[in-house]
Amino acid sequence: MQQSKREPIWTKSFISISLTQFTVFLAFYSLLTTLPIYVIQDMNGTEAQGGLTVTAMLVTAILIRPFSGKIIDVLGKKKTLIASITLFTITTFLYIGISEFIPLLWLRLFHGLSFGLFTTVSGAIAADVVPESRRGEGIGYFAMAMNLAVVAGPFIGLSVLQFAPFQVLFTLLSVFMVSGTLSAFLVNVPNATETSQKTARLKFSLHDLIETKAVPIALISSLAALSYSSILSFLSVYANAIGLSSAASYFFLVFAMAMLFSRPYLGRAYDIKGPKFVILPCLFIFAFGLVFISFTSTAWMLLVSAAIIGLGYGTLLPSFQTMAVQSAPIERSGHSTATFFMFYDTGIAAGSFIWGVVVAKAGFQQLYLISAVVVLVLIGLFYVYQSKRQTNYAPKNHLA
Repeated sequence: MQQSKREPIWTKSFISISLTQFTVFLAFYSLLTTLPIYVIQDMNGTEAQGGLTVTAMLVTAILIRPFSGKIIDVLGKKKTLIASITLFTITTFLYIGISEFIPLLWLRLFHGLSFGLFTTVSGAIAADVVPESRRGEGIGYFAMAMNLAVVAGPFIGLSVLQFAPFQVLFTLLSVFMVSGTLSAFLVNVPNATETSQKTARLKFSLHDLIETKAVPIALISSLAALSYSSILSFLSVYANAIGLSSAASYFFLVFAMAMLFSRPYLGRAYDIKGPKFVILPCLFIFAFGLVFISFTSTAWMLLVSAAIIGLGYGTLLPSFQTMAVQSAPIERSGHSTATFFMFYDTGIAAGSFIWGVVVAKAGFQQLYLISAVVVLVLIGLFYVYQSKRQTNYAPKNHLA
């Protein structure tokens, strides 16, 4: 047992898949932040059209999720990784030549397909290349690549646009994606985790679209995503409304720092003490952060809330993903990851619409208080789920 704990996480394959993940999300978040500006300023579009460029990519990413596991079965994880990252990179280059809204919208829809497929297979590979005894810690570190990109992507995008046109930004992001593609070739996928391609082609059923064992924890994660979308979609608008727009630019930086400082300890605690020990306190902290931000009136309060939410929510995504992967056999990790992100992305997308209605009717303070209530309900649901899960596994463990 002591020796298994010393199995390395930071192997060549893990570092390579993490770097590839970082470049993809760097481009994703940079475009997410800047494309609405591009539509409004350079294409003389409306705010609604700018928002549509964000929604379009997420819609096709969600639609491809159920089929991602089947594609991974047929091609294998390494080939799916190379194909999806290459397609993502080529699509990034195409932004350079786009100057009208309709072609841009079609490009965003197409970009979402490779994004959905890539994020599914990259998560599955990350789960495969970390030691089983350190999977919670390893996936936590892997998730940091995405969380760092949340800060770096918008920062690079908005900084470049201060002194250069959009085509320069698109070119720079394309170069980043070439480096990410090269990094993907360095990933070695364990042979034991690959599904037989011949077997995969002979069958097609609901089992090939989703991993049913991962559905309960995926549903729970979708509620966490629903609450988090209130931050993702409306933080900047809320900050502007209360006169804290300058402090809002530091929100996700503080969020990322809190997550980075807590990640090593909480990842190890997940592996040693179990998911309940980590997830339940983090849900309480997340709920408290949402309540705190609802009463924010100064810059320091906004940044303190960022630290609290970063500490709470920053651990939930990798923990829930780890539980989804662990709910099924390792050869089904692609299906488990696809199922997890299908529900998670749906929570983010649905939240953007639902919270928009809440803001229009009740205001920002009620928005974040209701988000906190959702998390409190989630605490009860997770406690019941985890209790049933332990009960179901108890006889097996006893017999073992």
